[in-house]
Amino acid sequence: MTQKRRSEFVPGVDLKLEVYIDGTGPALIMLPSYGRGGGEDFDYFARKLAAAGLMILRPQPRGIAGSEGKMHGLTLHDLAADIALVIRKLAGGKAIVLGHAFGNGVARMIAVDHPSMVHGIILAAAQCSSVTPEISKTPHQACDLQSPVEERLAALRKGFFAPSHDPRVWLEGWYPDTMRMQVSSATTVPAGKYWAAGSAPILEIIPEVDPFKPPQYWGELRNELGDRVTTEIVSNASHALFPEQPDDVCNVVMRWCRHLLDHELAAESR
Repeated sequence: MTQKRRSEFVPGVDLKLEVYIDGTGPALIMLPSYGRGGGEDFDYFARKLAAAGLMILRPQPRGIAGSEGKMHGLTLHDLAADIALVIRKLAGGKAIVLGHAFGNGVARMIAVDHPSMVHGIILAAAQCSSVTPEISKTPHQACDLQSPVEERLAALRKGFFAPSHDPRVWLEGWYPDTMRMQVSSATTVPAGKYWAAGSAPILEIIPEVDPFKPPQYWGELRNELGDRVTTEIVSNASHALFPEQPDDVCNVVMRWCRHLLDHELAAESR
């Protein structure tokens, strides 16, 4: 029987992070997208991967669930340090780190600032190096809880969901204060400082119709970083990805994680 999700609090200096925990085994950290928590968006995914033998850790961003701490004047280094604290306390000092959308920047920053803590990183629906302003503003429109529902749905259709999927599942679950904090932190570090994710192995999961990464950019990361990048395309999915094709994403992630961990184990036994 799959263990029920439990929750633990990880304290820091003027900081408390609530972390959802599913399963036991090698640790996979999951980091959500702009202005969203790591709860319902990832529940199905976490349960399925926990049943497959991973421990899924979902640190809730500052301002969401029971996570509390400074919300102004933060940098991407600070957000990476939050996750490093969780890895030290709950993952035995090392984990695979998955960042969805905005979370990809935090994952990359962890691999730069704390390389010994990272087996590898997974970039799920990470944007390309050049996104149009029309698409860039869709998260802000979706997170504007004062806007009419139809305007928010239009933003979700444009930026987050494939035409065959219902965007209403993401009308709820937005945290404007957290999003403002994350947007501010992302402006403090030039992308070139974390784009390459240090020297970590990388799995990039590209949704087929994600406007944040059109097809002409699909080979961008592998062309820059070479064979340490594995690229997988998920059909009939856009930027939201996880509520659209949960089983396909689970299969891709599990396959790559097993390969990565088996490779590390074999290298250590030589």
